[in-house]
Amino acid sequence: MIPESELVRERKTKRESYLKQGIRPYGERYLPIEPIQSILNGFQEGKRIRIAGRVMARRSHGKSTFCDLKDENARIQIYAKEDVLGPEGYERFSQLDLGDIVGIEGSLFTSKMGEKTVKIEKCVLLSKIIQVLPEKWHGLRDVEIRYRHRYVDLIVNDEVRKTFQLRSEIIREIRNFLDGRGFLEVETPIMQPIPGGARARPFVTRHEALDTDLYLRVAPELYLKRLLVGGFEKVYEVNRNFRNEGISIRHNPEFTMLELYQAYADYNDMMALTEELISGLAKKIHGKEEIEYGEKPLSFKRPWKRISFYKTLQEKTNVDWQKADIKKEAKKIGVEFKPNDEPIDVLNAVFESVVEPDLWNPTFVVDYPAEFTPLAKPKDDDPDLAYRFELYIGKIEIANAFSELNDPIVQREKLEKQVEIIGGNKKLDEDFVMALEYAMPPAGGLGIGIDRLIMILTNRPSIREVILFPQLRPETKDTNP
Repeated sequence: MIPESELVRERKTKRESYLKQGIRPYGERYLPIEPIQSILNGFQEGKRIRIAGRVMARRSHGKSTFCDLKDENARIQIYAKEDVLGPEGYERFSQLDLGDIVGIEGSLFTSKMGEKTVKIEKCVLLSKIIQVLPEKWHGLRDVEIRYRHRYVDLIVNDEVRKTFQLRSEIIREIRNFLDGRGFLEVETPIMQPIPGGARARPFVTRHEALDTDLYLRVAPELYLKRLLVGGFEKVYEVNRNFRNEGISIRHNPEFTMLELYQAYADYNDMMALTEELISGLAKKIHGKEEIEYGEKPLSFKRPWKRISFYKTLQEKTNVDWQKADIKKEAKKIGVEFKPNDEPIDVLNAVFESVVEPDLWNPTFVVDYPAEFTPLAKPKDDDPDLAYRFELYIGKIEIANAFSELNDPIVQREKLEKQVEIIGGNKKLDEDFVMALEYAMPPAGGLGIGIDRLIMILTNRPSIREVILFPQLRPETKDTNP
């Protein structure tokens, strides 16, 4: 086989040859064209058509050649014949490389093999490929390359492209769902003077004109609540968040969230809305309430299961964690943590180790420790617990919701305590507390991890499979396609 570098040099030489012949290897506007799928759906023998796409396969038979032409959603067989194109035109067509982008005019017919085909009457080169498409583009060894060179992944893997088309459809349906229920889509700052709304390490940037450090948003929560104070009653944002933390199959430093707030509601209303939204998405995408995730069935049939945080932990471990020495008991069951970790963080690690692996079908976990959640209302009958739930699907945390704390005095106390515990660059957002002093209505708030939800709905094992350009380590010489 000719080494790839030689093939690239050969294609660059071919490009130069085209230019010398007065042939433009990078064409211009080529419209109107018809989508290949619509041609296939309404196929008519003899109909003249005009299409464009990428040459993806070739089968030559003397003075005739069959190729596959592929556009965004489909592919069709095209047929070139010397006595139609003429010797020069046929020779030029024969010199096309796999991956070249061309415009085709011709007529439809059915081949002897029964395949819907376009007889080429005119072919225009629109973009000359220089690199070489891989013959095989699968397997664990290629995962890093697929993510790094996503454009090649999209060219050769139809399922990958369909996943991202489905991603757009899911986000569009989420917007339609909320718009239809009177929610207003808004935009809040990505660069913020104080990183608030979540316990997360932020990315720091510098604004030279203001001579100040700013932080990329870790969550939009505090700004969306300001809008409730201002009089909006139903708001949502499909937002990009940034957390300077680990990378894994469930975590990317830059990710997409849906966050919404509804005045006069509470976390029970958020549960109902979450069930309706996600089960509706499953039906819309798959046409049914039970889908496959991995190799197991996953049922979205309502109502979804509800379990209590402390009660479930106690059932699993025979320990009353609400009263226990958390670090001592965690050591007994083999949960690892650092000596300076806060007990509440160790408790969360215990939950992830003991309970999370069993949360397959959609499950709301309620009655979280109030210490976890300084922005949620404490429960009336037990102030150590919060009106909060987390939703798990397929062992993955998908959503988080509160009955929002709107007492400015209590909110200040809780945030001051959080700042004291976390330290570092964590600061109290005085303007947010002042906003609460102007009276925020009681409200329910909900955040849904869009990337993780799309993992579930498209049956993908890693968050990198549903993010077009995930963050990766710096490229090495071994990460070229």
